[in-house]
Amino acid sequence: MAKNRYAYFPGCVTLNSAREVQDAMLALARALDIELVPLTGASCCGAGVMKQANWDLQIALNARTFAQAEAQGLDVLTPCATCQGNMSEDFVRLSEDAALRERINEQLEAISGLRFEGTMKMRHLLHVLVEDIGLDVVSAAVKNPIDFPVAGYYGAVMQQDGACGDDDVFDPHYFEDLITALGGEAVEYDSKAKSVGFPSLLSEEGSAMRMTAAVLSDAKGEGARIMASACPLSHINLDTYQVKAGRLSGSDVDMPAIHLPELIAFALGAYKDRYAQLKTRVLVMGN
Repeated sequence: MAKNRYAYFPGCVTLNSAREVQDAMLALARALDIELVPLTGASCCGAGVMKQANWDLQIALNARTFAQAEAQGLDVLTPCATCQGNMSEDFVRLSEDAALRERINEQLEAISGLRFEGTMKMRHLLHVLVEDIGLDVVSAAVKNPIDFPVAGYYGAVMQQDGACGDDDVFDPHYFEDLITALGGEAVEYDSKAKSVGFPSLLSEEGSAMRMTAAVLSDAKGEGARIMASACPLSHINLDTYQVKAGRLSGSDVDMPAIHLPELIAFALGAYKDRYAQLKTRVLVMGN
């Protein structure tokens, strides 16, 4: 049994449109002796959308996930900054509002026999690596150092009290510390925790594209050769909509965008062919 065990909440995007995140999570977990315990039947966290229509429903769904983890004596680990932010917010509300907690628990007990007691923690992969595994352990496991400048993108939702671990809420540094441990050059840029407009992409595309372009162009202007994102949802804007963001804003945003778990898995020796393709693109863009 692995020393570090977590109830694994991959998030909807990881299990559907971004399967590369799941591949990378499994690879890095093997390399760092992390056991990802499945949360069978866990639901969507709400992604910042559900609560706009029915916050109590979102809280009840997340409380069920928390209670599942508590029943196993585990913290919840997610690779998604949006899941981390939304679920942490609901965790705080449940912990501080006794009446709300009891009302939700009555529903949980009637449906599943579970109760939420607040004994677990909601953790993002980034915080687990820095605070639990240790950057010295991560660095010692590196087989293919990340030998180019990397801009780490946190995502705005995770940067709030109760959601960002022991990192600084206003001036985070965990991502940069991790990039350095992986052998890379961590690029400092002002927009690393600013929103790229997801999910307003669905209703305010122009604004979301300008926000996305601002983050990418800022990072590139500070010397980044690639961007690694801690948020699979934000990654949709940063990668899939990158060309449109550049066209609408008139900014230079052309830069490979990958997921944080991919960056780690590459450095730890997994998916060498994918890493080679990334390095080739970085070299071509640099010429």
